[in-house]
Amino acid sequence: MPLTYIEISQFVFELPISDTVFQVRVNFERDVQKREALWERQHELAADKVYAMCADLGGFFLKIAQILGKPDLAPAAWVRRLVTLCDQAPATPFQTVKLILENELGQGIDDVFDRFDMEPLGSASIAQVHKARLRGDKSDVVVKVQHPGVQDLMMTDLRNLQAFALYMQKTDIKFDLYSVTKEMEKQIGYEFDFKREAAAMECIRKFLYQNNRRAPVLVPRVIRDMVTRRVLVMEFIDGIPIMNLGDEIAKRGINPRGRAAAAAKQKILQSLTLAYGQMILKSGFFHADPHPGNILICKGSEVGLLDYGQVKDLPEPLRLGYANLVLAIADGDQLRAAKSYRELGIETISNCENEQQELFRLATTMFDTKLPPGVTMLQPFSEESSIKKIGVQSFPEELFSVLRTVHLLRGLSVGLGINYSCAEQWRPIAEEALFQAGRLQGKDVKPRPKQRRSWRRLFSRG
Repeated sequence: MPLTYIEISQFVFELPISDTVFQVRVNFERDVQKREALWERQHELAADKVYAMCADLGGFFLKIAQILGKPDLAPAAWVRRLVTLCDQAPATPFQTVKLILENELGQGIDDVFDRFDMEPLGSASIAQVHKARLRGDKSDVVVKVQHPGVQDLMMTDLRNLQAFALYMQKTDIKFDLYSVTKEMEKQIGYEFDFKREAAAMECIRKFLYQNNRRAPVLVPRVIRDMVTRRVLVMEFIDGIPIMNLGDEIAKRGINPRGRAAAAAKQKILQSLTLAYGQMILKSGFFHADPHPGNILICKGSEVGLLDYGQVKDLPEPLRLGYANLVLAIADGDQLRAAKSYRELGIETISNCENEQQELFRLATTMFDTKLPPGVTMLQPFSEESSIKKIGVQSFPEELFSVLRTVHLLRGLSVGLGINYSCAEQWRPIAEEALFQAGRLQGKDVKPRPKQRRSWRRLFSRG
């Protein structure tokens, strides 16, 4: 059943209230270790509650779990619990999967596949994937099958969330949440068309392979004539989910704080950052869902990027406007950041002192991965947050996918223990994009250190 507006309201307000009551109680405990243990237990209880709700309701609320379960936004107990919903959501029974496959492909499953694993490799909010082998072939493939009935459920949930967003943005959260939910509705609606996803996958694969001597990430190859709106067959990429990287390092007897582990993590994040910088700033057409369930770590620390259901094609003015904002953030240029806001169509209102400084802080919070010194978790709605000081009256729907992508990259970087600025790493790509558009002269391009040395320096800072 879809969640109602009232149930959403109860859920959003219940957790903060229970935390406030608990905080009063825990303050009476003087022993620091006992107090921390009490908080950890409270976080575990809250995480179980969120997990149970998201798992029971399914659909869109599995995506909510992906958003909440990020190490830069949530306590460790939440991340440990919610990250499992990225690819371990309730699965559709095999007999139903078999019927869908045979209806969509127009053939019996045994006529198409030499082998088909009944147990899925993983199950997410919209579909699940099975490992198989086509008849007469020697290579394994992945078969993605859409859950039946999930589209109506998810879109109803989104419409209820939009009503709630309209209410929330009238409170002290002065942010255009409704535009964000409208873009979510559009993007998630696209995910139900696997033909569109296959075309996007082929487009991004071609772009990355043509623009690099070696593609920074592996993109699965689509199996021709094996795609319908509800079924997608693609190349199998062998690897482990990035969320299991720590366990894999321990299993191999590698020191998780040693040089080998550090180099592997650095290479993983560098590959993802380069791929996304090129996609967003150079092409404008990008994979917009880099949550942990969509990232595989392959042999030699290569990165496989999966699931192209959510992609975004940025209009040219927004692509170049964002390139301007990247340069402003990388250079610490507050005036240029303010101008970039206007160019992007982000309308703000503020009565606070140092408005330009707060605007820049808001820009880095929204569009960069770097956390301030000593900060491991963002508190976006605290009284000191720029979101509370700067009202965002209008936020272009198309930019939400960029915002979400940057935040997912930040969550990955925190999880890997690397605090870095994607804006600094993307500066040369942003300069190239603006130069090619005739908006930047050669004399304005700033000299920069070699990328490898730059990454080593950033990584050593932690």
